[in-house]
Amino acid sequence: MSQSQPLPVILIDDEHHIRMAAGQTLELAGYELSTLERAEPALELLGEDWPGIVVTDINLPGIDGLELMRRVQGIDPDLPVILITGHGDISMAVGAIRDGAYDFIEKPFASELLLDVVRRALDKRSLTLENRRLKDELEAQDAPGPRIIGKTPAIRALRQLSRSVAGMPADILIQAETGCGKDLLARYLHEHGSRREHNFVAINCGAVPDNLIESELFGHEAGAFTDAKTQRIGKFEHANGGTLFLDEIESMPMALQIKLLRVLEERAIERLGSNDVIPLDLRVIAATKVDLKAEAEAGRFREDLYYRLNVVRLDIPPLRERREDIPLLFQHFVLVASSLYGREIPQLSAERMHSLMTHDWPGNVRELRNLAERYVLLGEGCTFDFDNRPITADDAADGMTLPEQVERFEKMLIHTELGRHGGSIKDTLASLGVPRKTLYDKMKKYGLDKNDYKQ
Repeated sequence: MSQSQPLPVILIDDEHHIRMAAGQTLELAGYELSTLERAEPALELLGEDWPGIVVTDINLPGIDGLELMRRVQGIDPDLPVILITGHGDISMAVGAIRDGAYDFIEKPFASELLLDVVRRALDKRSLTLENRRLKDELEAQDAPGPRIIGKTPAIRALRQLSRSVAGMPADILIQAETGCGKDLLARYLHEHGSRREHNFVAINCGAVPDNLIESELFGHEAGAFTDAKTQRIGKFEHANGGTLFLDEIESMPMALQIKLLRVLEERAIERLGSNDVIPLDLRVIAATKVDLKAEAEAGRFREDLYYRLNVVRLDIPPLRERREDIPLLFQHFVLVASSLYGREIPQLSAERMHSLMTHDWPGNVRELRNLAERYVLLGEGCTFDFDNRPITADDAADGMTLPEQVERFEKMLIHTELGRHGGSIKDTLASLGVPRKTLYDKMKKYGLDKNDYKQ
């Protein structure tokens, strides 16, 4: 199969003449060859989704070929390893194939045999990677609703917990500062659960006047009160079968909290002005920007309602506590804004990115999203509101040493370029101007995985 770039092959053998002869054969065939006499350096060249294969002798000083194969499988179980064997190693090689080796070649071997096995292994590798890419794309396209973007440990944990509870019937309490994405998380839970085919109904309890919120939630019959000229279906009834999202639950009047508690326990409502009981089958997701337990202890929120809502609690960390996600989030919002406004994406300078990384983000993700949209519209003419703030001692990265700050900045640059290029190693190499091995070493050092950046 034709390739736009030479595919990499690592050849490992401690015998010089084998490395020379087999290496020459592979180079003349157009492969990107790395020849080694020991196995240990090969592990530094490998990474998940590395596009090549490994050809290794079984008998090596230090790590032998079988141990190397096991370690390669730990990096990527689908990466083909071809074993070179002596006459006495054939039974061992057959056992290795049962354990996952792609194939083996017995010494002495003809050049044609080596090329045939290598070609087939590389074809298999290319097909495996292509299938992975297509699977990732299909999963991304099929994934309903919003995504929880980020790769910091706190966000990974939030994403995992959210997936595990999305299909459960239990009510959920979301706690986070303003602008962290409570509405997005609630929609994520709805779209990834069994109620996705039914309504997702949201109401901000702090935005509805106290004298109207009961009617908004439970509905009313015609004539139930002054100006109630027609029947109205409330939010609970409209969400029946689906999900009701109560944002800023801490703003709900105390008198209404009693009625809400009864509805949550009985799963039934009565419209204002009616005695008919309407059964409900829905999930309730409540969200708050305050410590609801502290509010309950202070007598400003019903304690029994707090415990009824707090069956499962999801906490969204503020943006200042997940700074490593800032480049990925900013790039995502820039792409969305670029598509929305039909504008090209302007290049973000390292200085501007440093400003993003050191800002405290009191408005959290919402503030970052608004800035990204403004940047797409205005380009370099966009003024970051925090660009001209005075430099303080706090800017010394919380007491980090100079080498630590350099490492953080280096990680941020690689993180940004991987995000900008959708995880493409080729494009990231071109933009950073570093050798492939250097980039892989840095990515391994900082725990960066190109798959996390695929669009």
